[in-house]
This record gives sequence, C-alpha cells and structure tokens, in this order.
Amino acid sequence: MSARQARIVHISIERNWRDVYDFAAKPENMALWASGLGSGLEADGENWAAHGPLGSVRVKFAPENDFGVMDHVVTMESGLDVHNALRVVPNGDGAEVMFTLLRLPDVSDEQFEADFRWVLKDLNTLKKRLEHSEDNNHGTEGR
Repeated sequence: MSARQARIVHISIERNWRDVYDFAAKPENMALWASGLGSGLEADGENWAAHGPLGSVRVKFAPENDFGVMDHVVTMESGLDVHNALRVVPNGDGAEVMFTLLRLPDVSDEQFEADFRWVLKDLNTLKKRLEHSEDNNHGTEGR
C-alpha cells in the first residue's frame, strides 16, 4: 500500500504545553473538545469506548509520556483501525498542537476537506477552553 495523502491540522495555544497535554490527553476530557467522540468515552478494560457521529468505536491511547504524544487508534464498527497522530509541543510559554489527518480509502476530496475542518474546529474548541478557562488549572488535576 502506498502512503496516504496527509494534512497537518495545527493550532497555537497560549498555555503551557504541559497544561495542554495534561488536559487534552485525559480520555475523560476528550468529550469537552473532541466532538467526533460524541458524549464521551467510557473505560472498557485497557481501552475506551465511544458512541457518537462515527458510530460505536473503540479507542486505544498512547501511554502517558513526557513528550506530548497523544496518539490513539480508533477502531471503527467495520473493524478499520484509524491511526491518529496527535502531538503537543512546547513553544515558548505556549504550545503547538498538531493532528496528522490521513485520507482514508474511498474518501472524496470534499469529505477530506470536511474532515480537516472538523478537526480544526475541535482544536479551536480545545484552544478556547484552555485559554479562557476561569481556573487556570481547570481539568488538569489528577493526571
């Protein structure tokens, strides 16, 4: 199989990279900013389950780490594994968040663009939540 088309969806967040990672990497917080996972994730053994716009899916996350890696594999109802590369990296006092969007088989140009916009909307939700939270530690405790 040849390499798939990829687009990097990127946003800057004016918040310490570790705060961004600690909030965003917590599966319990993902429904607060990642709309594709519906109303949230439920623990399911070592993995997580979600029911939302993508149907019922299983999600396996990279272990907690000091490198800002939040990769996860989403297993669709069809059995297709979608590998999602998600990173938070330091940038001065702030952070850069990058998601690698891979074009799946049989996805049209229009759908690939819509997927890009969807991820960008979710990253903007994350940005707003972390830059404008009343409590500067909101959602980061307990990680």
